Amino acid sequence: MNRPLYSLLLHLALPLIVLRLAYRAWRAPAYARRLGERFALGLPPLKPGGIWLHAVSLGESIAAAPLIRELLERYPQLPITVTCMTPTGSERIRALFGTPEYAGRVQHCYLPYDLPWAAARFLERVQPRLALIMETELWPNHIHQCARRGIPVVLANARLSARSARGYARFARLTAPMLAELSLIAVQTAAEAERFRDLGARPECVEVTGSIKYDLHLDPALAQRAAALRAQWGAQRRPLWIAASTHAGEDEIVLAAHRRLLADQPDALLLLVPRHPERFAAVFELCRRQGSPPAVAPAARPRTPPTRCCSATPWASCCSSMPWPTAPSSAAAWWPTAGIICWSRRPWVSRCSAGRTCSTPRDSRAAARGRGARRGRRWRAAGRRGGRAVARAAAGAADEPGRGGGDAGQPGALQRLLAGVGRLLA
Repeated sequence: MNRPLYSLLLHLALPLIVLRLAYRAWRAPAYARRLGERFALGLPPLKPGGIWLHAVSLGESIAAAPLIRELLERYPQLPITVTCMTPTGSERIRALFGTPEYAGRVQHCYLPYDLPWAAARFLERVQPRLALIMETELWPNHIHQCARRGIPVVLANARLSARSARGYARFARLTAPMLAELSLIAVQTAAEAERFRDLGARPECVEVTGSIKYDLHLDPALAQRAAALRAQWGAQRRPLWIAASTHAGEDEIVLAAHRRLLADQPDALLLLVPRHPERFAAVFELCRRQGSPPAVAPAARPRTPPTRCCSATPWASCCSSMPWPTAPSSAAAWWPTAGIICWSRRPWVSRCSAGRTCSTPRDSRAAARGRGARRGRRWRAAGRRGGRAVARAAAGAADEPGRGGGDAGQPGALQRLLAGVGRLLA
């Protein structure tokens, strides 16, 4: 499949794309806002001639923050246009760069869909001197429109698994020309660099820089705020673990693991944070039905000390310190270091007539019917395995406070990436 055929199929799929967007807006009303931006219509006022940086969602937006700050310091005369695709990413960008300090220097909108005319309209408005795309958010028409205008495109913090590489290889007539139009591919590992070259990237444009996520510097005040939260919850001496950014089906695993953990650590406290805010009511109701009535913990108001389970709402509104966990996790993956979690600083949920915590009347009805609580034997089995893993992690952390594991990575990736950006902007 080549790019013209890809564009034709994308136009034919437009009704399905609109229906999917409407469904997501029904589930999460934030998707219903700023619809025109997704088609390069009704874009906000944007200063042309700067740097365009695309971070698809929340994680990429957080990873891009140090890069944006460095770009602002090195090129103060250039405005930076930051785009994303999701409301959570948009909220994060606005929280990070919506202050008066960045007014006129950082501007934000959604990235239009990868339609040729939408990509062209967007670039005519922004007229960037350089495009930076975080990780592996590859859009053939956006990249081609940049190449037509002589705009260098950098794929920053790029990663490509063997499985993804096989998927791209199936569409070589689309993938190879797209990768050949990239001016710099800053990859995280040598293995990934080889995969990009095999798919058609120009060898001289592929550089191994490492992951810029290891260059993220934490605010020293986070530890103090975390200690204050622990004190607020009466959890200074309790083992605490965080299940962050969970998706549908993973909450059951976490709760099953927590029940097994309680057998060995009766005073253990779980902080459960759904990734998407529209899932909060269902997760809250799931905790209540499974016998762990959660305390709701938006940071805007003090709470009485929770007993066993605390549910934060939601994952993406803004970044705040968390009470440094004994055994942190993200779904089923154990993080060697974690102490920051994103959650709401304002009460996001409301009380429905039954006294339960619900976000909308539809969520209230769904919670009452108990939808989403039964996931079958595979989730229960995973919960048993997860419970043993959590218990081991908690016990090990109790024996060795502050212990971390895994590869910590190598700092300096950000400076290597900025060196490449500097060559293209020279």
